[in-house]
Amino acid sequence: MLLDELRTLLARHARADGTTAIENVLIGREKSQAPHAAMTGTVMALIAQGAKRLALGEYVYEYRAGQYLVASVDLPVTGHFTQATPARPALGLGLLLRPSDIAEMVLQAPPGSLPPNGTAPPAIAVSDASDELLDAAVRLLRLLDQPRDRDMLAPLIKREILWRLITSEQGATVRQIGLADSKLSHIARAVQWIRENYREAFRVDDVAELIGMSTSAFYRNFQAVTGMSPIQFQKQIRLHEARLLLVAHPKDIAHIGHRVGYDSPSQFSREYRRLFGAPPSQDTVRFGARTADAGH
Repeated sequence: MLLDELRTLLARHARADGTTAIENVLIGREKSQAPHAAMTGTVMALIAQGAKRLALGEYVYEYRAGQYLVASVDLPVTGHFTQATPARPALGLGLLLRPSDIAEMVLQAPPGSLPPNGTAPPAIAVSDASDELLDAAVRLLRLLDQPRDRDMLAPLIKREILWRLITSEQGATVRQIGLADSKLSHIARAVQWIRENYREAFRVDDVAELIGMSTSAFYRNFQAVTGMSPIQFQKQIRLHEARLLLVAHPKDIAHIGHRVGYDSPSQFSREYRRLFGAPPSQDTVRFGARTADAGH
């Protein structure tokens, strides 16, 4: 019943840009099953209809109607809906997770109500949505039909959803978003630095020193959070950026490979194919066909 109402509300209020009248609340409606590269953001994504698969390095995450995914670090993923058609599109609710909101709730939690944090949890986790979480999501979306009550009640229900997430089996992943001294916050800083400097070669020791961790602790926690080594992560960023550039400039493969940090065109092509399943030359043919179709 809750999922049925959630699907109805999502279908009624979905917009082309994914936004809603409630801050940090998004609605996704997807009719295509084509794979696409994207950054996760720090988000809770709850699916009400359809199913989705995300690949992060060598890890694959799948979630379907009645399940949610939490991403605690903005990471490069390749994703596609495995159940989505024009007649029955995939439908989902997204809630952006703000560190300040989570930190405030963790600090206000009654003593002993939250388990202690251990090692850095993985950055992406999937769980079944509890009835309490689904009920809160439905009540939040109902407010889109109740503008008089929306501004007053929406913040309260979003706090309830956060509490459900913080106290769930994936709570450690969510809680560390808000802890300034957590291992996750250090890794998030490293992720941001690599994203901003992905074209340049770097030494893992230097990044570890930059964020204030020993090299061994940094490497271990980076691997635990992202599922990749720092160098593998840099490679993912380079290749995702290259694919975005190839969509706009499909005839400029060699220059784009160099632009994202590859000195060897053959290495660029080989690693691109390994990640995306086709060499850049084949992808550019497909991108060009899409552009031609869009022009008709």
